[in-house]
Amino acid sequence: MNVLGIETSCDETGVAVYSAERGLIAHRLHSQVDLHARYGGVVPEIASRDHVRRLLPLIQEVLDDAGIERPDLIAHTAGPGLIGALMVGGGMAAGLGAVWDCPVVPVHHMEGHLLAPMLEEDPPEYPFLALLVSGGHTLLIAVRGLGRYRVLGSTLDDAAGEAFDKTAKLLGLPYPGGPALAALAEAGDDTAHTLPRPMLDKPGFDFSFSGLKTAVMLKVREAETKGTLDAERADIAASFQRAAVDTLVGKSLKAANSEGLSRLVVAGGVGANALLRAEMARRFDGSVYYPRLAFCTDNGAMIAVAGALRHADAGPAGAVLARARWALDTLEPPAGG
Repeated sequence: MNVLGIETSCDETGVAVYSAERGLIAHRLHSQVDLHARYGGVVPEIASRDHVRRLLPLIQEVLDDAGIERPDLIAHTAGPGLIGALMVGGGMAAGLGAVWDCPVVPVHHMEGHLLAPMLEEDPPEYPFLALLVSGGHTLLIAVRGLGRYRVLGSTLDDAAGEAFDKTAKLLGLPYPGGPALAALAEAGDDTAHTLPRPMLDKPGFDFSFSGLKTAVMLKVREAETKGTLDAERADIAASFQRAAVDTLVGKSLKAANSEGLSRLVVAGGVGANALLRAEMARRFDGSVYYPRLAFCTDNGAMIAVAGALRHADAGPAGAVLARARWALDTLEPPAGG
């Protein structure tokens, strides 16, 4: 069964073809970073319009690469995300499904991230702990099987990726801020500034990054007043990154110990952060699984593999399902699973 995956939840147009027998056959990704850079963040209407322009040509490219005329199943991101962008992908899936008489399955965006390591040669077995860290989400989830999810902790304010981006903006770094901050941090001393590890010592597994962001803002203002910001910029970036990573790793270790889980999946855009990967490898007493770097950010491959695993939930093309908000722990195992 060849599954066409379509991802349009935000500012990246991702398309892929996945086969349960052959694995990932073809994929394409178009990023809108250059379009949104002048605004310092994603503009929803611009994102939707660009998906309209890019999606059909990308679908044709992956079908040509895969050597097929049409898939056996179409999977599309149905949420959470920008509602207009989701409608573009969902509308395309519904239209092609009707033309090809092909079943369609809606996919939860974060379940796609959670299942992205299934694309690798050594995928994790159930059960495992999942740390999903991106610009919009920070979640710790006990995963007992497909659709058997229990959210242990989430962010009470900013997501981890959002905190990276906002801190980068405070430091005058270009959009997208997270990768730029990580690059600058390589030249800094992460012990130069004392910054909080929010909620790390409190019970439970929830996160909070607003206090850390405020602490960085005060450091930046102090350096601006002294006229030393240029000299201190890399040290502030490194100190922030260390505090954020310590918080993510510390909470993950506590959750894994509490749940008795020896396997950990780290996925989402922040999962590409080199310091986070290094610290997880050093401190986690178990096996850590990541998607390859190309599949940490939004992509069609993760939606295609999620669709393949949820093929029992597919139905005939019809009304478009798009949800701006959609709690992961409301999902259930596939029909008959």
